[in-house]
Amino acid sequence: MQENQEELSLKQIFDILISKIWLIILMGVLGLLIAFGVSKFIMPVLYRSSVSLYVKSNADKKENMSVSEINASKSLVETYIVVLKNNTVLKEVGNNLINNVDEDKIRKCFSITDEGTIDTSSILSCVSMQSSNGTEVLEIRATTKDPEVSAALCNSFSKVAPSFLVRVVGAGSVETIGEAEINDTPVSPRTKMNCAIGAFAGMFLAVVIVILADLLDNSIKSSDDITNKCKLPVIGEIDQFGTKIKKGEAEVSAKRYTILDPSTPFYVNESYKAMRTNITFALAASKSKNRNVFAVASANPSEGKSTTAANIAIALSQMDCKVLLVDADLRKPVQHRIFRTNNKKGLTNVLVQMDIFEDCVKRDVIPNLDLLPTGTKPPNPSEILASDYTADVLMGLSKLYDYVIVDTPPVNVVSDSMVISKSIAGILLVLKYGSTTFDDLKEATRRSELSNSNIIGCVLNGIKRKGGVHNYKYKYKYKSYYSYGSSSSSSHHNEHHEHEHEHEHTSGMGEDHENLTEDD
Repeated sequence: MQENQEELSLKQIFDILISKIWLIILMGVLGLLIAFGVSKFIMPVLYRSSVSLYVKSNADKKENMSVSEINASKSLVETYIVVLKNNTVLKEVGNNLINNVDEDKIRKCFSITDEGTIDTSSILSCVSMQSSNGTEVLEIRATTKDPEVSAALCNSFSKVAPSFLVRVVGAGSVETIGEAEINDTPVSPRTKMNCAIGAFAGMFLAVVIVILADLLDNSIKSSDDITNKCKLPVIGEIDQFGTKIKKGEAEVSAKRYTILDPSTPFYVNESYKAMRTNITFALAASKSKNRNVFAVASANPSEGKSTTAANIAIALSQMDCKVLLVDADLRKPVQHRIFRTNNKKGLTNVLVQMDIFEDCVKRDVIPNLDLLPTGTKPPNPSEILASDYTADVLMGLSKLYDYVIVDTPPVNVVSDSMVISKSIAGILLVLKYGSTTFDDLKEATRRSELSNSNIIGCVLNGIKRKGGVHNYKYKYKYKSYYSYGSSSSSSHHNEHHEHEHEHEHTSGMGEDHENLTEDD
């Protein structure tokens, strides 16, 4: 079990990185460009030259040196390096350099003191000394902004070192191996390497940001998390579909948000059919008197609850069931727009007894589906819905229809869904993928418990899957989340899936979709 959880965790990390691959690539390109700009326009161009000095432990013995004498020479190299970095030696090297190199070039590479000499610390910062591959050869390297100065600095050390070292150390001798040559090829900046490092650093930073952002993200992105963390069943999962519209275009473009629209992907239709089956199971298990009446709500605004309610109503009506969709969102009604009908009379008119139901209901907006819009906008929506007459109306409608679906406002915003809890089998809670947080869901659950409302299940809406919907292989499952008795459920539905069925379908749509309107 430990191993499986670790594999799942790694897979989740991989999926997160793949979903944000554009950001990782963008940060990599940005890092590359920054490194290129720094290398080209900020970092100085440096040139390097070198000279080698051969160190002997015995100046008088030229041939047949013993191993001990060679080892002595190697140990002298470290001593000579310390001596050559002394300020006295550096001053003499600086004076030699001034006598052999143009003053402008010297000022370009070194700091000049008030006395007109080269600052010894600036010389030391340009020089490196080491034993060549652990041998008795001392290698001196000079790196400056001018190739001529680099070579002259090495040659100055080679001239000063022999006599100075013998005099100070009093042991061994030094012999220069050739002279330093002017190297016109810069050794820094190494633009290609810097760009590669910059690109890697940018991508690594993006990976860290993406993973941290996901760890800090409290939004719902998995049905399993809903079940495990909040102990709520998930009735269905709906992928994002439809085309985003601007405000003011809702009435013209509303039809595209239903499963009746020809452009709605096949897998979305099948998701609603699977959800329809699960809803019938949930209602069959309900202990409510009005077990065929349920509300559709969301935790927060703009999570797709009105669209979901409309599509569930359509899906149920396609089973040859008589369905009524009631728009009880008296503050922000949407259903009359979705089904392209007027909203002059509706639920409010019935509840305040201004008009009778027959004068307000919109018959057969599609076959087997009636719509009761909100009607006149009331000043006190919660009080109207909480009245005993509302309960009587819903009781009467439950006898006229196979299913009554009530579209109610967001649970965490107003209490409208809660005040009708005694008149319905329960609430179907719509949650938006990547938007609704677990804190929102827990708050909605808490409010439901306080009002003794039953949450029959959740719908995870607007799921964004890898690859979008273009050439997307979608696997859906018919799966019941409820146990039920055959006698109690047979009167509510004519579809029965007792086994899990998997089907694969390839959709060829070429644009991304989203099943949310501004009014949802």
